[in-house]
Amino acid sequence: MTKRPVNAVMIQGCTSDAGKSILVAGFCRLLARRGLSIAPFKPQNMALNSAVTEDGGEIGRAQALQAQAANVPLSVHMNPVLLKPNTDTGAQVIIQGHAIGNLEALNYHNYKPQAAKAVFDSFQIMSDQYPLMIVEGAGSPAEINLREGDIANMGFAEQIDCPVILIADIDKGGVFAHIIGTLACLSESERDRIQGFVINKFRGDIALLQDGLDWLEAKTQKPVLGVLPYLHGFHIDSEDAIQENRRNQENSLFKVICPLLPHISNHTDFDPLMLHPQVNFEFVRHDQPIPDADLVILPGSKNVAFDLDWLKQQGWPTHIQKHLRYGGKVMGICGGLQMLGQHILDPMAVESKQTKIMGLGFMPYQTTLHTEKQLTEQAGLLNFEKPVSIHGYEIHQGITDFGNLKPAVHLTNQQTDGALSDDNQILVTYLHGLFDEPDALSALLNWAGLPITEPFNVNQHREQQIDRLTDMLENNLIMELIDDILGLKNDKTDSRYG
Repeated sequence: MTKRPVNAVMIQGCTSDAGKSILVAGFCRLLARRGLSIAPFKPQNMALNSAVTEDGGEIGRAQALQAQAANVPLSVHMNPVLLKPNTDTGAQVIIQGHAIGNLEALNYHNYKPQAAKAVFDSFQIMSDQYPLMIVEGAGSPAEINLREGDIANMGFAEQIDCPVILIADIDKGGVFAHIIGTLACLSESERDRIQGFVINKFRGDIALLQDGLDWLEAKTQKPVLGVLPYLHGFHIDSEDAIQENRRNQENSLFKVICPLLPHISNHTDFDPLMLHPQVNFEFVRHDQPIPDADLVILPGSKNVAFDLDWLKQQGWPTHIQKHLRYGGKVMGICGGLQMLGQHILDPMAVESKQTKIMGLGFMPYQTTLHTEKQLTEQAGLLNFEKPVSIHGYEIHQGITDFGNLKPAVHLTNQQTDGALSDDNQILVTYLHGLFDEPDALSALLNWAGLPITEPFNVNQHREQQIDRLTDMLENNLIMELIDDILGLKNDKTDSRYG
């Protein structure tokens, strides 16, 4: 076990969704509780959920959550490379918060040396501000085909010379094979870098696992740093994976549906609806019958042209038309806003080679896509009979001409956002995070037809979940070994304590 002070430890996973993001978030809060000056860092992230920093940059949503856990402001340097897939083989590449264009996978591989420079420049900037960082890997370090020029896992760890903790998900089965197989795919120096293992999502009697833990430690000569129990009812901002549809209690009479677009982005917008005790929220998947609902929401998209065509093939236009005819309400957020209009113009081929795309035609406006992305935090008032304060953020490359339509939001910068239809059945907005404020959430549900709403504060819920996660880590990790990996003296003479 290392005895030297370190300025970073890296969490890598045997698989995607092994628990890297939440372990980093939990470590950030746990160490922040102890008075340490700490920040998260993820060299390269592939995700369609993102957040806007105060200086108008874009980072992965998971890093925003981790920064909240660490009680530090967001920075583009926490996630210097963000890849937002817009096709099966390509992605928009965002470097230090700003898009540099769309690249196919092979082209991005050639671009990696430039991406690597941004990663290590950002790491240096963060190191100058924070004496301790918890770094998150991406996917698995055992992907043989991705090892050349790697900046996401061991390539990064080797370059900055930091220790690694490997996390594996036992709930999926095969946890020992995952760990041993991962080690077998690494070089000797990389294996030596791994200081121990965390086993995640364990259910049952840990006494029945002990023989396996003893075998693993004897086989690898590395310690198991903790076995984390499965947290039932745990819900926290997802890095990218879609949460399973959550069926609320029987009193959840208000039904909200949202198409699960192939390129859905910022689906964390809907966490407050998923968690609201009076709402039954459902993502409607490919070829699934579209259920009746009180409110239909069209979400954001990273490829509006493709997803709009998918909507048409799935029968959503006919369903929405019938839904409106029977008095239902419809919302469109960002890409969903664009789809509900008459046309989407893409003269510079920002998202596709189609220069003019027919929208769904439920609202009388058109959108023109531009190469420059709008990245702005916003505040204002919902344009209802009783105005309600809202906060949100814009991430889009379309400019929409709403003409004389009634705006949905009056922004504090004297501008407006979105629109309300003349019959008050459709509300469209570019603002993500619109449901995060309790009063705005209640007002929007009232507008949609839920007459009385219980106040629900997703920000308070998020804090409770971070603290629940942190308490669980504190009770189930061998903190003496963790402190040893971090090189912590666990006293206030260590310069990394704030």
